[in-house]
Amino acid sequence: MSEVIYLDNNATTAVAPEVLEAILPYYREQYGNPSSMHTFGGRLAHDVQRARAQVAALFQAQDTEIVFTSCGTESDNAAIRGVLEAYPDKRHIVTTRVEHPAVLSLCRHLEKRGYRVAYLAVDNQGRLDLDALRQAIQPDTVLVSIMYANNETGTVFPVAKIGEIAKERGVAFHCDAVQAPGKLSLDLRRIPADLVSISGHKLHAPKGVGVLYIRRGTRFVPFIIGGHQERGRRGGTENVAGIVGLGRACELVLQKGEKETHYIAGLRDRLEQGILEKIPEVSINGDSEHRLASTCNVSFSYIEGEAILLKLSEQGICASSGSACTSGSLEPSHVLRAMGVPFISIHGSIRFSFSRYNTQAEVDRVLKALPPIIAELRSMSPFWANRPK
Repeated sequence: MSEVIYLDNNATTAVAPEVLEAILPYYREQYGNPSSMHTFGGRLAHDVQRARAQVAALFQAQDTEIVFTSCGTESDNAAIRGVLEAYPDKRHIVTTRVEHPAVLSLCRHLEKRGYRVAYLAVDNQGRLDLDALRQAIQPDTVLVSIMYANNETGTVFPVAKIGEIAKERGVAFHCDAVQAPGKLSLDLRRIPADLVSISGHKLHAPKGVGVLYIRRGTRFVPFIIGGHQERGRRGGTENVAGIVGLGRACELVLQKGEKETHYIAGLRDRLEQGILEKIPEVSINGDSEHRLASTCNVSFSYIEGEAILLKLSEQGICASSGSACTSGSLEPSHVLRAMGVPFISIHGSIRFSFSRYNTQAEVDRVLKALPPIIAELRSMSPFWANRPK
């Protein structure tokens, strides 16, 4: 097999060399517990605090508003459960039909325990109707939980406006922003979110570390009860290496800025243009104007996406059929179903997602490999043979 072409960066990213260099000492020489009284361990508390400041700079927030967690899923769960416990008399939640399973699965779980959940619809480009959001908020609504950008299609939601609507109605706003760092601004002076989740492994930091931002003054009950760590908001010994790595990764995001975003968008556009030129009966899913630079979700009509992925994998090309957290399911994507993608297309949908480490040469290799794969699979498809002409 030739060298791997990794185009599944919305699922996870490679650890940046600068990040790896920063974290290695914490697995070798500096392995103490930052909560220890002795100097060997206690001095690591300063390194954790430095990383906290690096993350806070990404958010344009205060250091005290940053809580380190294990991942985006924990951050989402902690945000939602923490607000619900703080307002036990309120039993209504507003979210969308296209959220990540970390939010949707929890909401379905909460429904079994007596909570009511409003799942907002999206249009055929995955966009929200803000008037529907206004109408969905009830007197006993405790929380609005809506993602910044969709992990499958890349459609970006107007989170500043969503936050303003929630604030006007006196409702807390949680934003799953796991796909945003390095692609969208996370300046929380302009986005009135009360709680925001991110995950290290989506921005070239290690797996096993995440962040929950909690705006000062937000009522919140801890999800994990234990020691005094994270100012009592998340118990458990700190993952110092992961935290240091995440801090360095956030610093790199700020250093690289919009130049990197434009580069990644260029790769995505090159791939999409090539696919549309070389392959018939395809469509791009998502908002053409407000979409992550990294994300291309494309439907190849009359064939199965899993078969496409297997054929690509045989040539060392890594893509996906959607969220990594639902990749074991044979059901079509809940996101594309919510968008009303037609039956003939939804099963043949795959996602390519880019990072700073991808190249134009890799895109060109994909464009060389993909057309014959699609042609071969369609030649075996009765749906293709019997399609309307």
